[in-house]
Amino acid sequence: MKQLKWIVALIVAILCNGGTITNAKAQTTDEMQIRQLLAQQTQAWNKGNIAAYMQGYWQSDSLVFIGKSGTKYGYKNTLENYKKSYPDTASMGKLHFEILQIKPLSFEYYFVIGTWYLQRSIGDLQGSFTLLLRKIKNNWVIIADHSS
Repeated sequence: MKQLKWIVALIVAILCNGGTITNAKAQTTDEMQIRQLLAQQTQAWNKGNIAAYMQGYWQSDSLVFIGKSGTKYGYKNTLENYKKSYPDTASMGKLHFEILQIKPLSFEYYFVIGTWYLQRSIGDLQGSFTLLLRKIKNNWVIIADHSS
């Protein structure tokens, strides 16, 4: 009976830890891919290319974006909102992300917490974000973004 309790406790610890004991290498690779995705988004934004920036998002009507103007659903709505809010490179400025935490939730989902900074000639902006990413067809995509 004691052995069964120990096994159950170990399984719970592994699950609560995102399985880090059994899939540390996969998580390292996944985390690197997620960091690369955010770096690619930063590069696209800093070139003034919103369409390329949006490649990091899930191209689905189920994408969720929560920002200062409320909740938006869908890839197209999120893209149009970005285009409306940032119509030119002066309003876009130069983007920098600071990743505070990347946490695996499962083999398929990661949670990211960070801050964003826009350095602009028309006045800088900054805020925080939380992202939920999902691995779809072996690629990580943002399926929910809360930026404030």
